[in-house]
Amino acid sequence: MNVRKLRLQKGWSQEQLAELTGLSIRTISRIERGRTPSLESRNALASVFEIDTSQWHIEGSDMESTTSGPGATSRQAAQVDVEEQQAIEYVRDVKAFYTNILTYLVIIPFLFVINWMTSPGYTWAWWPAIGWGVGLLLQGLNAFECFNVFGPRWEKRQVEKRLGRKL
Repeated sequence: MNVRKLRLQKGWSQEQLAELTGLSIRTISRIERGRTPSLESRNALASVFEIDTSQWHIEGSDMESTTSGPGATSRQAAQVDVEEQQAIEYVRDVKAFYTNILTYLVIIPFLFVINWMTSPGYTWAWWPAIGWGVGLLLQGLNAFECFNVFGPRWEKRQVEKRLGRKL
């Protein structure tokens, strides 16, 4: 089980987890992105999540629980983990999009006010509004997977092409 999943299950922010573990927010963020935690960090996280450290092992660069549900095969458990990770990434992308919209809605009116106060004859604030707006549009299309030109199917085709065989 990865740290991000455990944190989300508890409903904690990275800041709250950092405070509870005594680790820095930067350390929590790095671990959630896949960096291998130190033994001290693993012990702190295991203590907070009330998980025995012997139940955790490092697989690749992510912290995973070795226990899976009764009767679940390792392939089923892996499929669930992949689906959960995809869902977490999707929510992270949508959250980033909404955060950027809110930032846009705060900054752009502020730029128009500055524009009006400094040079009311020329409205230069349209340029950052349009540029940032196009960026937001593209981010939204990507976050909500409207146009997935370079999505998983494309990646699979490219890997199969490179390997010269089906995956």
